Amino acid sequence: MEGKGVVGVDVSKAQLDVAFRPGGKRLAIPNASGGIARLVTMLKRSGPQCVLLEATGGYELKLVERLLAEELPVVVVNARQVREFARATGRLAKTDEIDADILAHFAEAIEPEQRVMPDAQTRKLKALLSRRRQLLVMMVAEGNRSTHAIEVVRRGIVQIVRCLKKQLAALDLELEAFIRQMPAWSTKAKLLRSVPGIGPVASATLLAELPELGRLDRRKIAALVGVAPFNRDSGTLRGKRVIWGGRSHVRATLYMCTLVAIRRNPIICAYYRRLHLAGKPSKVALVACIRKLTVILNTMVRSDTSWSPPGLAAA
Repeated sequence: MEGKGVVGVDVSKAQLDVAFRPGGKRLAIPNASGGIARLVTMLKRSGPQCVLLEATGGYELKLVERLLAEELPVVVVNARQVREFARATGRLAKTDEIDADILAHFAEAIEPEQRVMPDAQTRKLKALLSRRRQLLVMMVAEGNRSTHAIEVVRRGIVQIVRCLKKQLAALDLELEAFIRQMPAWSTKAKLLRSVPGIGPVASATLLAELPELGRLDRRKIAALVGVAPFNRDSGTLRGKRVIWGGRSHVRATLYMCTLVAIRRNPIICAYYRRLHLAGKPSKVALVACIRKLTVILNTMVRSDTSWSPPGLAAA
């Protein structure tokens, strides 16, 4: 990568391990306001072409927000990509210092494309949706515990579940109010919810997690969601096509939407029946329906058109 080099930052809860290439300089600083400010000062002085981090479940957010605010070229990548790159280059050992060096090497060798990071409003919407998923996980966990709990324990579980349901209801209202405050989001959400099978939570998830909807062609949007089949051929062998990668939260949401659409959406229902009659396994037919629903939504957003079955039947 041309320019003034690249920087890899391995993020943990308490510490930032930083590696510079070329040059090989390394340092470790606290993952706190003071440490982040020190790192930003160094980066502004050195002017790197890329600052590469892994997604670490939230520990990287403060650093990313500060780097974006300072208009530094930050790129966040999937941890699995970096680990596979490390194995390919023979780096099997794993420490925070080694990981930072591998991140810098990855940035230098792969030259990952710098993507536009979500703005503050989108990050808030994503945070609300993440909290909603957490509440659902807790409700399921408590419900499972109540199955075999004795009465004296079950009473406490019931109270917690009741409290979680209240929080979930309040959060759903907050999500709707938050989207209504943004005219562009409100219009887009109304368009998406006109499709049978797409509800308030699904539309909010698409707004937050799939901003590319309507901007890509049908193949790219399906691949981004993770429902595009990839070839597995070698020589004369023709393997089964499989889906791979994609955005798991979006895919899980569209999976649930498709289960509803198979019953209530005439286009998806007819498509599923046709695949089933053709002998396709249920799972294969369901994935194909998710892909078709994704393409329909992409077409609607691109053309700014509400649900209209006759016009979208060939999508």
